[in-house]
Amino acid sequence: MKKWMIAFGLLALLSGICAVVFVHLASKKDQSEYDRHSVTRGNIRASVLSTGLVKPENRLEIKPPIAGRIEDVLVHEGDHVKKGQILAWMSSTERAALIDAARSKGAANLAYWENLYKPSSIIAPIAGLLIARNVEPGQTLTAQDAAFVMSNRLIVKAQVDETDLGKITLGQKAEIVLDAFPQNVIAGTVAHIAYEAETINNVTIYQIDILPKEIPAFMRSGMSTNVRFVIAEHPAVLRLPLTVLQQRKNRNGVLLADGAKARWQSIQTGLDDGQYIEVLSGLAENDTVLTPKFDFDSSRPGGGNPLIPQRRRNR
Repeated sequence: MKKWMIAFGLLALLSGICAVVFVHLASKKDQSEYDRHSVTRGNIRASVLSTGLVKPENRLEIKPPIAGRIEDVLVHEGDHVKKGQILAWMSSTERAALIDAARSKGAANLAYWENLYKPSSIIAPIAGLLIARNVEPGQTLTAQDAAFVMSNRLIVKAQVDETDLGKITLGQKAEIVLDAFPQNVIAGTVAHIAYEAETINNVTIYQIDILPKEIPAFMRSGMSTNVRFVIAEHPAVLRLPLTVLQQRKNRNGVLLADGAKARWQSIQTGLDDGQYIEVLSGLAENDTVLTPKFDFDSSRPGGGNPLIPQRRRNR
């Protein structure tokens, strides 16, 4: 038993010595074997990305009060209408037959019956945007046909994975980019988070409603969108590319250029955006951080192993 304990002790000691020697040798490597990165100042914004569709918040089909014929249409798609505004005039089936008969008997007879037997109106029940006009003058309708479709306002319905749901809150800032107009960024806020999940392709998602602050004229119902939910923003902070970050003993750190050598430097980090990470302490602006260069040429020492740093040739 004592022999085994001594053997394990010697093995542990040897491993420690090897680790120290490795770090010491690494610190003395020529810095030409490393890529160099400067600590800079910039903005970091953490966010959750999603996709969605432009939909009416409340979609309302307006049907005629009676069956009959459309005589005149007073609005067009895209018009903003007021509650109680007349959208169209129509004749009942009986009035249409009577007016047609009077028309054949002359203008005076027609005027008499038109004044006596007034047409019916189709009225907007709410204020909002007219998103569909399905009728034209002369067209006949039944009481079940939708003459117009209205929306009180357009919103974006986005799908968020359940793993990201905890990062979304009511009133949170969001940015909307329509696939048809990628150059325009539309500001919005989270107006509603669904309480019930949906399963799409074996993925559990929740529906999030985003209300645009202003609805541009080019926005249409049914458009596909990309949505960015802004979690946090830190302006003008020290930052580094995420790729240079290393971990030793559960601590974040980097290889810092120290004169002609490279030494391990422990750092404290903050917010990251998937590309850059905020540096809270341990580094100063314009410090140089090193990462090993990897050689993928299998004909050179190391067999092209990407885990073995190789000195680059001058070409």
